[in-house]
Amino acid sequence: MPQEPTHTMEPSQWSSRERELLRATLQVLREQGYSGLTLDAIAATAHASKSTVYRHWPSRAELVLAAFVESVRQIAHAPQTGSLRGDLQQLGNTICEQASTHAATMRAMAMEMARNPALNDVVQQQFIEQTRRLIGHVLNQAADRGEIEAVAITDDLWDLMSGYLIFRAIWSVRPPTRRTVQALVDDVIIPSLARGAQC
Repeated sequence: MPQEPTHTMEPSQWSSRERELLRATLQVLREQGYSGLTLDAIAATAHASKSTVYRHWPSRAELVLAAFVESVRQIAHAPQTGSLRGDLQQLGNTICEQASTHAATMRAMAMEMARNPALNDVVQQQFIEQTRRLIGHVLNQAADRGEIEAVAITDDLWDLMSGYLIFRAIWSVRPPTRRTVQALVDDVIIPSLARGAQC
């Protein structure tokens, strides 16, 4: 049976040493891929002992999960440009940058999630729901400013931006660019919100 993740600390509770270990994990993933992600490689990169790494994260799945959460931590802050278009573009650009930088980590997470249902549940809570809340916050702010009608906000729109951009970043031969984000915002999301308000 796959071992359930047990390291439940939030990113804000991680020590500086733990963050160093997670950065080392991300570096090894980028340079050697998931197959090269060993305690020896991480310990050498972080100038730590294997026992130190194992003490914090007893399984590779837990370590990859923690590194993944750390890698997406930067997109957890809602943009404040003052307009829906500006907020969506800034958010989309940040998602693209993070997904492209940490594509190896995200591919590794996808493999682990297929084998470990418990890990899948944690990823749902740590990343997918967080992203949904973030985009929902952007849309609700726009509704409060009168840019869109609250009735236009649907679950499908919450998933559209992050799902499409992350897929393009980690699986496609055509990584998304700022022009991709601009087209997605101007030609798909904002027109969809306008149509939703008219229904």
